[in-house]
Amino acid sequence: MPTISRTGPFRASVTTFGALIGSGFRRYATYRQATIAGTFTNIVFGFLRCYVLLAVAAEAVGNRPAGYDVEQLATYVWVGQGLLSVIGIWGWTELADRIRTGDIAADLLRPVGPVAAYLAADLGRALYGMLTRFGPPLLAGALFFPLHTPARWQTVPLFALSVLLAVIICFGCRYAVNATAYWLQDARGPITLWTLGSGVLGGLYFPLRLLPEEVAVVLWVATPLPSLLQTPLDVIAERDGPALQTGLVGLQAGWAVVILAVAVLVQRRAERRLVVQGG
Repeated sequence: MPTISRTGPFRASVTTFGALIGSGFRRYATYRQATIAGTFTNIVFGFLRCYVLLAVAAEAVGNRPAGYDVEQLATYVWVGQGLLSVIGIWGWTELADRIRTGDIAADLLRPVGPVAAYLAADLGRALYGMLTRFGPPLLAGALFFPLHTPARWQTVPLFALSVLLAVIICFGCRYAVNATAYWLQDARGPITLWTLGSGVLGGLYFPLRLLPEEVAVVLWVATPLPSLLQTPLDVIAERDGPALQTGLVGLQAGWAVVILAVAVLVQRRAERRLVVQGG
């Protein structure tokens, strides 16, 4: 694997980061049966969620709950099911496990810091999820429900950028939650709290626009959670006009910077703690 050198540090850093992305992709590509099973599960739950939200739309005034029409709601559900494995809000405990067992010491000796190394591997995982698990739920939804077709040219590139930012934000949040194991030794409590909160407040189970407007705005501005799923889904469903659509992605970018900075800060403080403890 390429390593960082003094003769070309920037180029070597980019090459190393790309190699780590590739290794993350190859790692998850080995779990073919899990990919098929997970895709099937996402499709089944997609039907359940879609029928529930369509029932809500049928009872709403003008069949537009929170400003979504039927096609936008169906798109929200099925694109969301496809993005579940791409963004990966659940199931990652690798950092906490390595801290608990002491294997994290090996990570600290490598030329690439843990935050950058795990971020690159997670981007590889997300790329694999986009290529293998995003399309089937969307195709299943298109076969049985009317989906919204983007009417503005900027929607698709904004959606792609929004998904990338959501992956980065989600990684940073999961990293910080896992890193609590440096202090707690057992991070199952924070991870469970993250699992519950990220689904509800991230927009997975229902659009946050169904909440009172004041609550939705506070969640969007004060927490990164709506940037995980709600923002990319609203972008592709074209729930808002171009200006607000772009503004939401800009807010995502801000949260991505903040959350990565928090992950780096937590890691540095944890390393000082390990030194104090003689680890």
